[in-house]
Amino acid sequence: MRDHSRVIRCRPHEWHVQVMGQGPDVLLLHGAGASAHSFHRLAPLLAGYRVIMPDLPGQGFTRAGGMMRLGLDAMADDLATLCNDQGWRPVAIIGHSAGGAIALRMAEVLPNPPRAVVGLNAALGPFDGFAGWLFPRLAKAMSASPFVAAIVTRLVSNRNQVEMLLKGTGSVLDAEGVALYRRLVSDKRHIEGTLGMMAQWRLEPLIERLPQIMVPTLLIASDKDRAVPARVSREAAKRIPRAQYIEIAEYGHLLHEEAPHRVSEVILPFLAENSGGLSLVPDPA
Repeated sequence: MRDHSRVIRCRPHEWHVQVMGQGPDVLLLHGAGASAHSFHRLAPLLAGYRVIMPDLPGQGFTRAGGMMRLGLDAMADDLATLCNDQGWRPVAIIGHSAGGAIALRMAEVLPNPPRAVVGLNAALGPFDGFAGWLFPRLAKAMSASPFVAAIVTRLVSNRNQVEMLLKGTGSVLDAEGVALYRRLVSDKRHIEGTLGMMAQWRLEPLIERLPQIMVPTLLIASDKDRAVPARVSREAAKRIPRAQYIEIAEYGHLLHEEAPHRVSEVILPFLAENSGGLSLVPDPA
């Protein structure tokens, strides 16, 4: 989606952002280790909205202005600053995995909070399975050695390793999807940003405040997610006063990449009800 890309210098980062469509602003936030590319199939289906998709600091093409600004609170604050700088007023924030936690935090810090938040397999609890074992160890190792990112890049950037990592999430992507992630994990700076994010990730304060979050929230989970099990979203929805929970069967953690039409059919009516947008559900054909 390079035709939709722009580079924005807004301290402390140099942001890469993709923007498409017309209508009320909707901010899309990817998860740890991904980039705005992960929404390339979902974004065009969100008709009636201007969709804004930044790469998180240090990941994708966004150049972090400081490796100490990669935690949950810092990212939410810096994204809020970016929105203010650009005059964006998101009526909704959609976040995948760790992006779902950032979306809820942004609802707390934005001067003009969103009218709705959507979490796609939102990481509102510890990572499970392979990711739960790997991320803390990589983060700890990175803090001890500046060479870890280069080592990880060499280890995981071949096609077989990328396919194994993706299947570890419970998702099965096509050849294009695998190739895009392979390009990402072949970038040492992207790996450094991802590991820095995991090293600084502190979720507990947000989890404690879930009963105080009053924004209408839709948590969408998938039953085959091996990274963030569906029960995480199910339990979080019980604690957020105005939350709804929907489970979509037969997909993994990268639900929005595997089944973008299914996801858009759930999101669009929720946005129309809560953000004043249009309910334009795309034709699955």
